[in-house]
Amino acid sequence: MKVLIVEDDAVHRAFLRDVLAGTFPGCDCIEAENGLVGERLAREHAPGNVVVDLQMPHRTGVEMAKTLWRERPGTSILFWSNYADEAYVRGVSRIVPTGAAYGYVLKSASEERLGLALRSVFLEGQCVIDREIRSVQQTSADRSDSFTDVEYEILLDLALGLTDRLIAERRSVSLRSVQNRLQQIYDKLGVYESEGGTEAFNLRMRAVTLAFLRKLLNRGSLEQAEAELAAWLERKR
Repeated sequence: MKVLIVEDDAVHRAFLRDVLAGTFPGCDCIEAENGLVGERLAREHAPGNVVVDLQMPHRTGVEMAKTLWRERPGTSILFWSNYADEAYVRGVSRIVPTGAAYGYVLKSASEERLGLALRSVFLEGQCVIDREIRSVQQTSADRSDSFTDVEYEILLDLALGLTDRLIAERRSVSLRSVQNRLQQIYDKLGVYESEGGTEAFNLRMRAVTLAFLRKLLNRGSLEQAEAELAAWLERKR
């Protein structure tokens, strides 16, 4: 079995290599220290299985996985991360192709749990999500102030600085619909409840701040959104 490890921490790479060797004796491990190198090695070696960290310099795990799945949809990917923030959970769920074998396991998981996840995803083609990640998904779905997929996309556009008109064009909705959705976003984030009242804040900036504090947004989610925006603007020209 050929497995690509993409992890910026050398100690974590060594740990993954040992776990893979114990789980799949004779496994051929290819190692990359960031997503850019990972993409290059994936093209050179065409591994069917990948373990990737989510937050790395130069290129996030989500961005790299999106590229791999676009080029080789049958690739099995296990995301291995310290983070269970809603921004990361949504970032992964937005890019997974239908029917893809993938997993999302936290670095706090035991070696036994990691080995089981690797076997389930790489050998059995299953979807394996840590209990804590499932809890984040369920909590988000159950909350009265949870975001729909459309609202979350508009929140990302808001954080990128797009105007209402450009958001409407990009999302193929009316300007009025965008403005209504923005009001719903402000309401769900509690923008109108901010101390000092709405006159004390720029509503758009306050919404982005509260989204970061609630961990709906993070650097990785914005890097992914920025790359998607650049691709859309290029097609629009």
